[in-house]
Amino acid sequence: MEKADITNLNVKQVKTLLRYTYGLVPIVAGLDKFTNILTDWSQYVSSGLAGMIPFETGVFMSAVGVIEIIAGVLVLIKPRVGALVVMGWLAAIALELVFSGSYIDVAVRDLVMAVGAFCLFKLHDAD
Repeated sequence: MEKADITNLNVKQVKTLLRYTYGLVPIVAGLDKFTNILTDWSQYVSSGLAGMIPFETGVFMSAVGVIEIIAGVLVLIKPRVGALVVMGWLAAIALELVFSGSYIDVAVRDLVMAVGAFCLFKLHDAD
């Protein structure tokens, strides 16, 4: 196998891995907003944000779950567009956490994941 063929195969494998990661993880996280099996998601809503929304945090997190499910499906169907949506979503979550002064470790993790979603976008940029 030639080097160019190996490189193309590696790029294809990375694209596929990132596509399923950034497709399935938001879907699972979104579904968990309705069950709270992985964690109590309402704990991540800052008191400032909770005071601004006109309903309970559980309802807000259910809406967040729907958005995450849609974003994940979008990555699976249209990875280039979905990657940008997930990247923006993760960056927005990270910024909210930073500005609230809580869960900075989660904010850093979400920013790193946003970079990965951007990489998925760039890999599909040439398609």
